[in-house]
Amino acid sequence: MEFINPLPYRLKEARVRSKLSQKSLGIKIGLEPSSASGRMNHYEKGRHTPDLQTLKRIAEELDVPLNYFFCETEEMANFVVMLHQLPKEKRDKILAIMNEEIDSKSNLV
Repeated sequence: MEFINPLPYRLKEARVRSKLSQKSLGIKIGLEPSSASGRMNHYEKGRHTPDLQTLKRIAEELDVPLNYFFCETEEMANFVVMLHQLPKEKRDKILAIMNEEIDSKSNLV
């Protein structure tokens, strides 16, 4: 089974959801206006991959966690975005519940 890089798809999906053009996102993350659209297009088409620092700026601008770009399934992508949007206290509660669930299942074995 061939691995398909989820980054280009996730990048476009988050940008469209944020209602930004390729050019406006590129400018917001500090790219030159003359090359912003083309560079973002190359990232979304998978022709080039942004370096980690650039990807971090993109994630911050689109209000998604960095790991969102690497989620291989829609379910996991939605989960990390939802967790990211919650206040820390609620995230901590959810993680505690998940840990309890995992611990209880491992004790059954």
